Amino acid sequence: MKEFWRDNARFADLFNAALFQGKNIIRPEELEESDTDISSILKLGSHMETVQKILDVIKKSSNGVEFVILGLENQQHVHFGMPLRLMVGDAFGYLKEYQEVAKRNKEEGHWDGSEEFLSGFRREDRLHPMVTLCVYYGEREWDGPFSLMDMLKIPEELKPVVNDYKMNLIQVRDSEQLQFHNTDVQTVFEICRNIYKKNYEEIANVYQSKEIDSELGLVIGAITDSPKLVDQALERKGGRMNMCRALEELEKEGIKKGIKEGIKEGIKEGIVNGKILARYEDGMTPEEIAGKMGLSVKQVEKILEENNVLEMVQH
Repeated sequence: MKEFWRDNARFADLFNAALFQGKNIIRPEELEESDTDISSILKLGSHMETVQKILDVIKKSSNGVEFVILGLENQQHVHFGMPLRLMVGDAFGYLKEYQEVAKRNKEEGHWDGSEEFLSGFRREDRLHPMVTLCVYYGEREWDGPFSLMDMLKIPEELKPVVNDYKMNLIQVRDSEQLQFHNTDVQTVFEICRNIYKKNYEEIANVYQSKEIDSELGLVIGAITDSPKLVDQALERKGGRMNMCRALEELEKEGIKKGIKEGIKEGIKEGIVNGKILARYEDGMTPEEIAGKMGLSVKQVEKILEENNVLEMVQH
């Protein structure tokens, strides 16, 4: 995914769709690759410590003589500490630039008073804004925190005085509202979204007579965890591929996956049922079983009734 987003046109379109309702605010021609290592040196008491933080892709967007630093974080799974992780990344980005400015000022030695000298920062110095976007590729809905406040156990009266950090997050599975203009980005998001929803007919209607670049097939296969699609893309590496054959394989994979998940759920359900029956036979009441297993009394009674145990005892 890092390589896919290194392309300036795709990168700009992603940020414009996610943050600016599709308006052409970030321009591909104004982007340049930047160092993804935003690690910083922190002074802790009497010693210094390097704290490492590396983003997946970072680009600088020039706007006249100034610029904005844009960071991209790719995420395949829900991360329950993501707002904090991104906040730390942004803070390190600012700290890194602050340290660079302080170093340059020290070398030049032009200070307007002791306050500037002690802070290493001149009155007119300014840092450049850092904007980080997290792209979540997972099939299940993001049920993690969206902001730092979501991670805090905090009394209501303290909320107004505690600084929050809201992360910029987009989910591939729920991206219909995003206005993309880059064909590659639109294709990847659209096909992945429909694969997750198992809308194979929808994909066939749009892409049946269309070939897509094998690079896009590889990206789609990696995002949706479709080995057959990855294999087909690798076979056509550097060329183009038709989605018809790929769709047949995807549908088969979806059915197999569904069967496996069904078997797994069946086994899990069987184990739970077995535990309930065993405890009931040992003399525990439905209320006691429910409390022990973290279930509702109705759930326990339903399972006992389905196995004709509760009915037998009651009669």
